[in-house]
Amino acid sequence: MTLFTKIGCEKCEYVKKTVDLNKLGVKVEVLGPDNPDSLAHLAWHELVAVAETQLPILVLDDSSSITGAIRIKNYLATFGVQRPANG
Repeated sequence: MTLFTKIGCEKCEYVKKTVDLNKLGVKVEVLGPDNPDSLAHLAWHELVAVAETQLPILVLDDSSSITGAIRIKNYLATFGVQRPANG
């Protein structure tokens, strides 16, 4: 799974702070001018237009995607790996 985020995105930070992405094996790709490879990966999934209005985006192993911090957090919570409230 890949989580597409950008710097300064509060919703992106929320997901990263509330779910242990490393334990789930979720790769985080930060979109921005310094990272053309992430933009190319996003384009490969045909999600560039989506990313212009909705971040974060979680791309699942079957190439389907989920948008919205709460939906992503809830989906990842089904795997039972969340960060402690203080963490």
